[in-house]
Amino acid sequence: MTQACSRLRTFVETFGRNQTEDLIANLQTSVLQLDLAGLSVPITVNEGGKTGNCYICNPVTGYIDYAIDETRNFVAKPLLQNALIALIRAVSPLMKATELDRAVHVNNWLFSTNPAPQIDRQTAIELRDNLTTHYPSHTIVLRSLNTYADSATMEALQAEGFRLVPSRQIYLFDGRRSQKLSRDLKADQRLLGATPHTLVQNTDFRPRDYARCAELYRLLYLKKYSLLNPQYSEAFIAEMHRNGLIQLEGLRADDGCLVAFGGRFEYEDTLTQPLIGYDTRRPQKEGLYRLITALAQKHAQKNNLLFNMSAGAASFKRNRQAKSAIEFSAIYNQHLPLRQRLAQKIIFKILLVIGVPLLKRFAL
Repeated sequence: MTQACSRLRTFVETFGRNQTEDLIANLQTSVLQLDLAGLSVPITVNEGGKTGNCYICNPVTGYIDYAIDETRNFVAKPLLQNALIALIRAVSPLMKATELDRAVHVNNWLFSTNPAPQIDRQTAIELRDNLTTHYPSHTIVLRSLNTYADSATMEALQAEGFRLVPSRQIYLFDGRRSQKLSRDLKADQRLLGATPHTLVQNTDFRPRDYARCAELYRLLYLKKYSLLNPQYSEAFIAEMHRNGLIQLEGLRADDGCLVAFGGRFEYEDTLTQPLIGYDTRRPQKEGLYRLITALAQKHAQKNNLLFNMSAGAASFKRNRQAKSAIEFSAIYNQHLPLRQRLAQKIIFKILLVIGVPLLKRFAL
């Protein structure tokens, strides 16, 4: 068994042993393994009707609840903010009519960003035919496809009837290419060398550190940003780390307590950092977010990886040589009833005509 197959089986078995809500508090889903001739990936299956289910399995939550939450980025432009909220609420009934919450998500590792596999047209055909046969009432969804890294996969899926729907603007640092460090990257490396905190490597994490990691994640992603983000538990972090699904690194203060951590996930030649947190109560001059991000960028350069830095903090990431790209979901719905397809078609058109220009204009 290859390392990739072993990791996939371990991931699926982890969710077979545990209730999903015990690992991710705001998520209910079924995690299964899909094996095709050219593709072996995890899939999640949702039957719909679960209010508040996290956007990593529920596009309705992402396009309605999370979109409204994201309008906080326009607080300095109240007229635009109010107009967007009104528009989102106006299309909410139509979005619910799409029944996008009854969906099979392909290659879903239950992170906000799932590095995509390479899919050719033959694999796209097998994927489409297999899932529409086994799940005839579900929309088929592949998240986290971006125009920088996944153009061939996106073309193959489009050729076999998948529709590309925009979701957000992301930022990518290409550690596979030789490039001089920007001023900010050099400053981050200097800060990393001067920090009084002790670097904690993956093998140095102790069982008691998992609870602290969960707390630091909550401080950043749930308390500072949004409760709609995946609510990862101590048990999730422990399972992912012990089973080698994520690699942890962090910074420990003199008293032995973690003050920041990052969880790296690698898939083929792509690196993501889906787990990150720091003690937001500590002085900003410590640069804890900068340090954890710098560690991941350093790892990407050393190992020739494309670092998908996900969305948000646009200027911070651009100053660290990350390039922007629009992220899409590939959606297949040709097997669904006409009324459902029409509702989806209208929503997708709105996202293309209004959503993409906003993503680009305001670097969302």
